[in-house]
Amino acid sequence: MKRRERVMAVLEGRAPDHLACMPITILGVKYENYARDYRVMADAQVKTAEMFGFDHVSTIGPPAPETADLGAKVQWYEDQPPSMTEEEALFEEKSLLRRLTDGVPAFGERVDNRLRGIERLRSRVGSELLIEGWISGPCAAAADLRGLNRLMLDFTDDPLFVHELFEFTLQVAIRFAAVQIEAGADIVGIGDAAASLVGPRLYEEFVWPREKMLVDAIHARGAKARLHICGNTRRIFDRIGGLDCDLVDVDFLVPLQHAREHVSPGRALSGNLDPVRILRSGSPASIREALENLGKVAGTPWIVAAGCEIVRDTPRENVHALAQFAQTH
Repeated sequence: MKRRERVMAVLEGRAPDHLACMPITILGVKYENYARDYRVMADAQVKTAEMFGFDHVSTIGPPAPETADLGAKVQWYEDQPPSMTEEEALFEEKSLLRRLTDGVPAFGERVDNRLRGIERLRSRVGSELLIEGWISGPCAAAADLRGLNRLMLDFTDDPLFVHELFEFTLQVAIRFAAVQIEAGADIVGIGDAAASLVGPRLYEEFVWPREKMLVDAIHARGAKARLHICGNTRRIFDRIGGLDCDLVDVDFLVPLQHAREHVSPGRALSGNLDPVRILRSGSPASIREALENLGKVAGTPWIVAAGCEIVRDTPRENVHALAQFAQTH
């Protein structure tokens, strides 16, 4: 079974030859080069997948191309993820959003770089590996554009503005997902980390409806949808389960059994090995033991991965242990 076929079997409720493995990681390049140059990104992803036997390649990685192309200021660093500058957030003044009367502005250099990366991945791996596009979820994009702290105050101070902002970021995300699917992405990851900072009431009112429309839009384009919300999402997992994502990442702060109880039957979970305490700082033997325990509560379908991305100084033998567990179970 080809590795892409294995993942698709898991996501579609069919029996794979063995467990799939889809951790979030990159290998061997400076982060700025990875984020700026689609050739570096694609080649590093292929190298990493081949070295460890992963079942997919992914375009994940900040800065969020869609918000950068809208004009959000990006602070670049040589070998760590770039960041948005909150003090100079694009929508620091709310009136700028309300002056955008012509819909979503055109994308530019950063989105074009992403699309070229997907095309290069397709030319490199063909149908052997699953190709994953990536977008910012509505809450994450809103935090980039408005500033995280301002957004958290806006939920109380100006909820109407938050609804307008989220409608804008939703349309940006739908459009960005569509062009990545057209370029060759099989699945689109939705990174919405900022959503872990809101409670159930705010998630229900502001975030969930837009995430649901985004998932539905990805499905309508013929691709699979993956949700990745870092952090402790235990209080909102009952609603996450109703999004009908094909794959839901579970961070290590959320018990995997709790996630399984709330995700729709037949939908896959991914995770949730502690990426630091167990995967980086453990041993191959302790990693295998932890995965055995996770497997007992994960149910099916389940994809082997860490709770979040694999950190940069993780021993390679530990990553091999993660992949080999999937290949032998």
